[in-house]
Amino acid sequence: MVAKFLGSLFGNAAGARFVAEQPEASVTVEDELAVAETSLRELRRTVLGNGAELPTIVVSQVLQLLDVLRTLIGYIRSSGASTEQHVLLSAVITDYVPVPVGAYLMLPASSRNDQSAETAVLLEQLDILYSTVKNLDRQVRTGAKTELAIHGRFLKDKFNIEGLELEGR
Repeated sequence: MVAKFLGSLFGNAAGARFVAEQPEASVTVEDELAVAETSLRELRRTVLGNGAELPTIVVSQVLQLLDVLRTLIGYIRSSGASTEQHVLLSAVITDYVPVPVGAYLMLPASSRNDQSAETAVLLEQLDILYSTVKNLDRQVRTGAKTELAIHGRFLKDKFNIEGLELEGR
C-alpha cells in the first residue's frame, strides 16, 4: 500500500507492480484475536513497567480495563462476534488505550500526579473507554443469546412445536 501511494506521488509504476505481486494475506478471526492478545500483554507490560511513573489510580484503571478486554477476547474466541465488534475490540486494544497512555507517559513528571489536569483528562478518557468496553462486552454476550433465541423461534415455527401433542392424551 505504501509502495502504491509513493508510486502514485512520483509516477513510479514499479510501486504498483510491487503491490500487485504480493500474495493476498488472509487473516482469520483467530489471527486477529492472537494479535489482540499479544497487544494486550504488551500494554500490560508497559503499564506495569512504568508503574512508578504513573499515579496509582491510572495504573488501576488501565489494568481493570485490560482485564475486561482479556476476558472478552476469551469469550469471543469461544462464542464469536460480529465484524464490527472485532474491529472495535482491535481498535481499543491497539489504538484507543495505548495512544493516550503513551502520550501521558511522555509528559513531564510534574504533570503526572494525582491532582494534575493531564491526569484528570486521562482518567476521563479511561472512564469512557471502560464504559465502551463494558458496552461491547454486553453486546457480544447479548448477541449470542439473541441468536439462540432467534434460532429457537425458527425451530418452533418450522416444526410447529406448540401444535405437537402426544397420541392418547
